[in-house]
Parts: sequence; structure tokens; C-alpha cells
Amino acid sequence: MDITVSPAGTLSYGDKTVRCALGRGGVRSDKHEGDGATPVGCYPLRRVLYRTDRLAEPETGLPVIAIGPSDGWCDAPEDARYNQPVTLPYPASAEALWREDGLYDLIVVLGHNDDPPEPGSGSAIFWHVARPDYGPTEGCVAIPRDELVEILKGCGPGDRLCISAPDADRR
Repeated sequence: MDITVSPAGTLSYGDKTVRCALGRGGVRSDKHEGDGATPVGCYPLRRVLYRTDRLAEPETGLPVIAIGPSDGWCDAPEDARYNQPVTLPYPASAEALWREDGLYDLIVVLGHNDDPPEPGSGSAIFWHVARPDYGPTEGCVAIPRDELVEILKGCGPGDRLCISAPDADRR
């Protein structure tokens, strides 16, 4: 199954469409570390990460892993663990996955720049929980938690999240 994301901020699967938040840097085909852009392309759904203290293990055909307070994701392009999970504290720059704001209570790791990671081409591109006001992300795709839980029930190996290019990129 391909789950499609439009640069206008909608995510569609099956016959349903929901609002989504995208990167503060817009949707771009030339993604770079730190630009805040959501990258154009189709990315496999690698695995699901979730907080056991905030929700039950999600039903899905994807691999599911519980996260804890020491889980992080390396975003330092010069580091050997760039765009990979790490244990915090970590000697290079790394994003904490255990957040108080609830945005990472449920995360789908996308296969963006991971096979193998190319330094500087973007890290930690996830599909996760949206802010209540749908405020912009740092480059991820975000939807309400209940919607994400529901969509994951139908997801399995081979499924992808496909982010469309803005009209200007299609010319």
C-alpha cells in the first residue's frame, strides 16, 4: 500500500484523507540536514517505535519496538551513526526520542537516507504524532495520534509513504 502525502498538507490512504503537518522548510526534492524540509519521494515504512507509558503496543504488520528515556537518533552528518538510533547520552548530536510533548509517543521510521545514510542528506525523517495546532515539523510528516494508530493497523512490509513534489518541482 502506498500512503500519499500532498505538499498542501493532506495524507491519503484507501478512501480516507486527513490533514497532516509537514516541515517548516516546505516539501523539497533536494533535502539537506537542518533545512526543515519534508523530502519528496516514496519511503518504505521500516518499523514502529512507541512509548509504553502512553499507549498500548500498536496493532500493525510492521516491526514494533518500545522506546525508553535513553533512546535517541543521531543527526550529526560527520558521525558514523548518522541517521541511526543511538543510546543517550551520545557524544555527537542526537535527537531525544523520549519527548514530553507527545509528538514521539508513536513514530514510524521511514526509509529516507538510510541504505546507506549519506552524510548531510537528512536524518530522523519520521511519520509521527502532530501538534494539536498542526504546527510545522522539522521535516517529518505528522498526523493525529488516533489516525496514526488506525492507519498502522493496515500497514505491513512493503508499504510506503509517498510525498509528492510541489507543482513547481514537477515541471
